[in-house]
Amino acid sequence: MAEINRDDVAHLARLAHIDMNDDELDRMAEELAVIVDAIKTVSEVAGDDVPATSHPIPLSNVFRDDVVGETLSNEEALLGAPDNADGRFKVPAILDGE
Repeated sequence: MAEINRDDVAHLARLAHIDMNDDELDRMAEELAVIVDAIKTVSEVAGDDVPATSHPIPLSNVFRDDVVGETLSNEEALLGAPDNADGRFKVPAILDGE
């Protein structure tokens, strides 16, 4: 088991201004020890021949090229509008005097 003890957790909690009771300190010490042990295990497996990586598989761009397709004409877009004026959607004003 990793060498994370209750005093280490209490010190970190003080530094982070986190109030922890005795039960929380004990439980957190155990949980952090398990996490540190897991990291040690992974570190042992990863040798010098294994490059560091942030993702297990290569990333590729999933965006498609922009292609202009069929679009509505101005008149078609305004057909379903409850109100329009001068070729635009007409909506209630939300600012006075502008």
